[in-house]
Amino acid sequence: MQIFSLWYLLLSLSLIFSSPLLAQQKTKLTIEEVQRLGLQANGLVLAARSQVDMAKAGVVAASAFLNPEVTFMAGPMDRRLPLADTGPASSQRVVTVSQPIENPFMRSARINASEAVVDASRASFEQVRADLAAQLRVRGYELLLRQEQFAVEQNIYNLVEDVRNRIKINVERGEIARFELIRADTEVQNAANRKEAARLGVERARIALMQFTAGAIPVDFEINASLKDPINLPPLEELRTQVPNVNPEVIRLQAEQERATQRISQEKSAILPQVNVLYSNYQDAQFTSNSAGISVRIPLWYRRRGEIDTAIFDSARIRDTLEFRRYEISQLFESAWQALQIAQRRVDMFEGGLIKEAENAVDVARAAHRFGERGLIEFLDTQRILRGILGDSLLARFDLQSAAAEIDRLRAYYPKELFVE
Repeated sequence: MQIFSLWYLLLSLSLIFSSPLLAQQKTKLTIEEVQRLGLQANGLVLAARSQVDMAKAGVVAASAFLNPEVTFMAGPMDRRLPLADTGPASSQRVVTVSQPIENPFMRSARINASEAVVDASRASFEQVRADLAAQLRVRGYELLLRQEQFAVEQNIYNLVEDVRNRIKINVERGEIARFELIRADTEVQNAANRKEAARLGVERARIALMQFTAGAIPVDFEINASLKDPINLPPLEELRTQVPNVNPEVIRLQAEQERATQRISQEKSAILPQVNVLYSNYQDAQFTSNSAGISVRIPLWYRRRGEIDTAIFDSARIRDTLEFRRYEISQLFESAWQALQIAQRRVDMFEGGLIKEAENAVDVARAAHRFGERGLIEFLDTQRILRGILGDSLLARFDLQSAAAEIDRLRAYYPKELFVE
C-alpha cells in the first residue's frame, strides 16, 4: 500500500511539472517595449545624458560671482636711526582685501552662452535617443522579417518534400524513371539548405537586437508585432513643415548659433574697463591706517580684436552649417517619403492578388503533377515563382516599416511617455 502511494505521488508530481501551464513561456515584447528597454540600458544614451548634466553644471559655474582676494603681510621693523630717536623696535601688519566687480554685460553673456550649451546638449541627447529608437524599431521588424522568411522556406520545404515522397512511391511502382527521384532529392536538399540559412538569419537578427538593447531584453523574448502593423503618419505637407523645425540636429545647431552669438557679446564686453574695489588696513606700534580705493584695468593697447573676430567667424560657420543641414534633412525626408510610397505600391501589388494567383498556380501544378499531367520541372518552376513573390512581398512590408521609422527618426518621434528620464 505504501509503495502504491509513493508511486502515485511521483506520478502526480511528474504530471504537474510537465503541465503546459508551468512550462516556461517566452516573454512577449511590443516594439515600444523593446525601445524603452533599449533606451534605458544603451551606453550611448547614458553618456549623452551625462553630457546634459555636465552642461547644467557649467551654468552653475558661469553664474558664480568672482571671489574676493585677501592679502596678509606682517614683519618686524628694523631701526635705521639711534634708539634715542626712534624708541624700541616694533612690528607691522598689513591686511589688503580686493574684490573684482565683474562687468554685468559680460556676466549675462557668459550665463546665456552656458544655457545655450545646455540646450545643445539636450538636443544631442534627443538625437541619440531618436536614432537608437529608430534602429531598435527597424531591428525588431527585421527579426519579424527573418521569422517570416523562415516560415516561407519551411512551407516550401514541406511542399517539395511531399512531392518527393510521391515521386519515390511512383518510382518504386515503376511508373516513372529513377532520374525523377534524383532530381527531387536535389530539390529537397536545396530547400533544406535555404531553410537552414533562413533559421540562421533569425538567430543573427535576434542577437543584433539584443546587442542594441545592451542585453536588457530576456534571451527568450518574442516580438509581439507584425510586418502588417499600420503606418500612422501626418499628411505630407504637415511633415514637410514639421521635420526641419523639430529635427534634433537642427535644434542643436540653433543652440550652437545662440552660444556663438553670446560669445560675441561676451568678447565685446571684455574690452570695457575692469574694476577692482580695494581696502587696506595697516597697523604698527604707533599708527593704524585704513584706506580704500579702486583699480581699473584699461584695455588701451589691445582691444581683443582677435577674440572678437574668432567669435564672429565661428558664428558664421555655424549659421552656414545650420542652413545646409536644414536643407539636407529636408531632402532626407523627401527620400524617405518616396521610399515609403514605393514600398506601399509594392505591397498593394503583391497583396492585391499576385500572391493568391501564385499560390493557385502551385496548387494546380501540384495536382497536375500528382495525376501525371505535368512533369516535375513545371511544378518546381511554379514553386520558385511563389517563393520569389512571397519573399518580395515580405521585403516590401519591411521596407515600408523601415521608411516609416526613418521619417519618425527625422522628426524625433517615438512614444516618449514610455521612457523615464
